[in-house]
Amino acid sequence: MTKWSVDELNVGMLVETTFWANPVQTSGFRFRATHLNGRRAPKVILCDDARIVPGRPCRVKITAIKKASREDRGSIEVEFDRMLEFQLDGVYLDPIVSKKLQVLLESGLNILLDGPQGCGKTVTARSIAETLGMEFVFFNCGAVVDPTDFLATIQVRASETGSPVTDFTKTEVLEALEAALENPRKRYLIFLDELNRSPESARNALMPALDSSRRLFHPIENRFLPIGDNVQFIAAVNRGSEFSATFGIDAAQLDRFAPLQMDYLPAAEEVKLLKARHPELSDAIIKRIVDLASKVRSAPEIPGGLSVRATEEVCVYLKHPLFAEQPHQDLAEILKSSFCGRFSGHWSDVTTDAGAVWSLIQRGARRELS
Repeated sequence: MTKWSVDELNVGMLVETTFWANPVQTSGFRFRATHLNGRRAPKVILCDDARIVPGRPCRVKITAIKKASREDRGSIEVEFDRMLEFQLDGVYLDPIVSKKLQVLLESGLNILLDGPQGCGKTVTARSIAETLGMEFVFFNCGAVVDPTDFLATIQVRASETGSPVTDFTKTEVLEALEAALENPRKRYLIFLDELNRSPESARNALMPALDSSRRLFHPIENRFLPIGDNVQFIAAVNRGSEFSATFGIDAAQLDRFAPLQMDYLPAAEEVKLLKARHPELSDAIIKRIVDLASKVRSAPEIPGGLSVRATEEVCVYLKHPLFAEQPHQDLAEILKSSFCGRFSGHWSDVTTDAGAVWSLIQRGARRELS
């Protein structure tokens, strides 16, 4: 994402932004923002209009650019125009889910995105950060074994004398928490991906970070680290019997989050998404791919789901020169790997999940020809 230059902005220009409470107590402006139209602004954006709702997008008009020639000083003062509906660029959200998400973000609550694999949880979290001008911090909870792994990992190396020395290496989470304390004007979104792939005993270490205590034990400095109000936590889980190497989340841990259920895109929205990403393919072939994926997802005899990554993969195959000449003829062979290959067994064995998926695909193809 490119940053605005002062020369690109002018007084009277209408732009979109999202304000938060101004942490500078002595300022004459109650609200501040850092991004305009999704791009980083060259100076802090200030407004004092009481109609502003922190965390909710709005349209404003630039009224003054102070100290335009200074890169280290100055501000952009704006006049409130109107509130906007919360929308994420390049991401589809069910209208009700979108409203719930807006409320949770404005309230600063911890959010738990719960949905099938490949339904867009990570993309949604990243888009939230970009839309709201927050620093996005991705953390893979599947690599966590011990409670300290959330904040630091232990590395053993040889010293100059040859004896082993233990070092702590900070994780992205610890680096973000420390940076947030040093930069109270900057907001951070910490995304805990696959939260339930870390053991329950390890997750217990996060509980004081997610409740009113707002602190975590710093394993390197042997003290508790406070968590600033400019840090928001969003976690993602895949829950269900079809997921291996996952751990249950108990009621106390769940109660630290506001759960938000997500699902796959409606077929029409998935077609629109794939068309935008793969304009080389015809509308007919993309619709055919999505229709077959929808049949697999809705089949009661098929455990689990089929991610948007699978339909995206099919498109990548079909637009390649090796398959681009006859995509409809080659589609079946590609689906054997991109669809059936995501399930247990082999596509040719009807007693397996992969075989059941292939049978669904064949029935769908026969109906198209009849």
